Amino acid sequence: MKVCIFGAGAIGGYMAVMMRRGGVDVSLVARGAHLAAIKSNGLKLLVGDQELVADMPASSDPRDLGPQDYVIVALKAHQAWESAEQLKPLLGPNTAVVTAQNGVPWWYFYGLDDNFASLRLKSVDPGNRQWNIIGPQRIIGSTVYPATEITEPGVIKHIYGDQFGLGEPNRKPSARLTEFADALTKGGLRPRLYDDIRDDIWIKLWGNLCFNPISALTHATLDIVATEPGTRAIAKNMMLEAQQIGEHFGANFRVDVERRINGAANVGAHRTSMLQDLDKRRPLEIDALLTAVQEMGRLAAVKTPYVDTVLALVQQMGRSNGVYPTFPEEVREPEAATV
Repeated sequence: MKVCIFGAGAIGGYMAVMMRRGGVDVSLVARGAHLAAIKSNGLKLLVGDQELVADMPASSDPRDLGPQDYVIVALKAHQAWESAEQLKPLLGPNTAVVTAQNGVPWWYFYGLDDNFASLRLKSVDPGNRQWNIIGPQRIIGSTVYPATEITEPGVIKHIYGDQFGLGEPNRKPSARLTEFADALTKGGLRPRLYDDIRDDIWIKLWGNLCFNPISALTHATLDIVATEPGTRAIAKNMMLEAQQIGEHFGANFRVDVERRINGAANVGAHRTSMLQDLDKRRPLEIDALLTAVQEMGRLAAVKTPYVDTVLALVQQMGRSNGVYPTFPEEVREPEAATV
């Protein structure tokens, strides 16, 4: 099995080392100092008191690596859109593409009922770039739960977690899904297969769409956002709006709102990924976590005043700090927010 990790950052690099140790033929697309370090010293993964080192082909040019059985796109949503054309040399007739991003994926409506199958999300795929270049039929949907970070070029630290949700967008079992799950298992990772991966996408997104922007706006840790009455109420109302949207398109929410918020509070004084990105002046994942939810709300005729308000605030904060990457093609501006 040939697997290319397109975007060998914290998550992609973690997957690469673990899968390589499980016997998979893994290659990497990376760039800059990170790529140079990988070529010189291999990719290092720090797990507890262990240092795992894996040598594997790595390049900034996918043409050097050729067609693959699986391509794991481990970039942020806006980066994945920008890089779609570069995937072409990795795609053979039967190549599967695993999307390992947070938020609403560009292929969301593929495989749904006829009433929704023709819909597209321009907030995460303006111009249908990924839809046309990659093709939704290649996709294996994924949810990512491990926490990892790059501590220095070529070195990744594993913080916690080893679970990945997986599922076919058309909600049918497949040999390629089983084969990929087996490869993760052999590498010491824990895949969980879903009849409809969208259910798990919403459960993870449910927290990300409110806790991330609220924490970035307030600089509060997760435990505070989830327990302070004011921010908890905002989060709850955002989640209830999102639940209406998800259920309209057929998603099943296996936990209730209060349990989901309490679970977040129990994580403790965690700095959300958006707050960490803001602190380090890295581009914020706003569109996949929030703008796409707003867009789906418009498509479903569900009013989203709380989502609209928080989205408007976090977008402006991102613009003011130069960390809100917008697509070069026109994306519909949100309507005026009212609460």
